[in-house]
Amino acid sequence: MAMRAAARAALSANSQIGMGSGMKALYSTFSRFPFKLPESKIEKPPPADPSTNLFVSGLNKRTTSEGLHKEFAKFGEVVEAKVVTDRVSGFSKGFGFVKYATIEEATSGLKAMDGEFLEGWVIFVEYARPRSPLPPLNNAAPQRQW
Repeated sequence: MAMRAAARAALSANSQIGMGSGMKALYSTFSRFPFKLPESKIEKPPPADPSTNLFVSGLNKRTTSEGLHKEFAKFGEVVEAKVVTDRVSGFSKGFGFVKYATIEEATSGLKAMDGEFLEGWVIFVEYARPRSPLPPLNNAAPQRQW
């Protein structure tokens, strides 16, 4: 009961002078609150060296390797087009690779298809980076040197 009376008194006092001293104190408390934005020190990897292999991301889940091959074949001779799929479900993981016969054809395919729509989705194309070596398995036997 006493809390309600105090709240009514504060509301009536605040309504008489506009923004009451209680609201000013609350506002000034939060306006000086030391918010720190998270510092992002994520470094982008350098762009990959030009090669005949392109990495395509942002693919529709229903895009097939044949559809990818057909779209990229407009810009040069495609040696191989592969959509990476999940082993269990068989659906696309949303990315794939396109390999051209020459670097010039790969460059023209990259410039033409980067940021374009493919089956309703915007795709991103860049030169593929070489795969980093896989770490050793935890259950693998240690290599002995005799």
